[in-house]
Amino acid sequence: MTVALEPLRKIAAYGLCLDSSGRVLLVRASPRSGTPGAWSLPGGAVDHGEHPLDTVVRETAAETGLSVTVARLRDVLADMRALPSRGIVLHTDRLLYEVTIRGGSLRDRVSQPTDLARWFTLEEAAGLPLRPFTAMALDLPPAPVDLRPDGPPELPSFYAVPGPDGLHRAQRFAAYAVATDPRGRVLLTRVAAGYPGGGNWHLPGGGTDYGEQPGVALLRELAEETGQRGQLVELLGVASHRDAASLGPEGYPIDWHGVRAFYRVEVPLPTPPRVLDVGGSTDAAHWFTAAELAGLARTEVTVEALHRAGLG
Repeated sequence: MTVALEPLRKIAAYGLCLDSSGRVLLVRASPRSGTPGAWSLPGGAVDHGEHPLDTVVRETAAETGLSVTVARLRDVLADMRALPSRGIVLHTDRLLYEVTIRGGSLRDRVSQPTDLARWFTLEEAAGLPLRPFTAMALDLPPAPVDLRPDGPPELPSFYAVPGPDGLHRAQRFAAYAVATDPRGRVLLTRVAAGYPGGGNWHLPGGGTDYGEQPGVALLRELAEETGQRGQLVELLGVASHRDAASLGPEGYPIDWHGVRAFYRVEVPLPTPPRVLDVGGSTDAAHWFTAAELAGLARTEVTVEALHRAGLG
């Protein structure tokens, strides 16, 4: 049924908003959407170069008429759904944020992908046809509103397409580890020459595969890049970075937008790191003490993640 469908990917961000009575704010998909009548958290696709925090605020205002402030990142997850009427199978990386209301008033919309915005108690929400990611966020059973594809199609973690200015652009979702061992050392990898940031030290991790959950992808990448087996501890945050003319092994400039989730990971039985995925974007891996970190040339996301983890 889904073999002929074109595989696509997108990154999206959503707001989980509860009022003082514990009611949750939900929006209804209109007949213009892929799942008419289904209810979900307000939010939508992250525009190229846009930080997901800005996406949540922008999309919530458009879909509900309310202005919100982002409180914290709650979860990151991925899902697939088939849309035969559009000829596509879609993988979506979803960032879920807790938000609070600043002002505004609820409004309905006409001829848009969502048409209603309403407050519901959790008991009321349990009786609605909820999108799976929304049900998961609310700890409620999902309704069978998404058509699952037969399996994940072959698709690279990113692909460049011509942008409106003629420059190729790519948006990529990735997961990275702030990995430590029982001695408090931090595991870093070095970016290979010829790749953006070549020679700098970076967090182990990388782009997620089509149909792959971020945590699963992270532990896979950790093993491939360093030979270590880790355990997920917590989600630390999300970084968003745009390089308007990145030049990598493709040989031509790409307007690159990366959205990267970073996690705290423990490696209980560390071994001497070795790169198993030879010939890729990583050419070395090493354990560093806190004192050794200070003098390293590090990528932007590495600096941000280590600071978030209290390690630099």
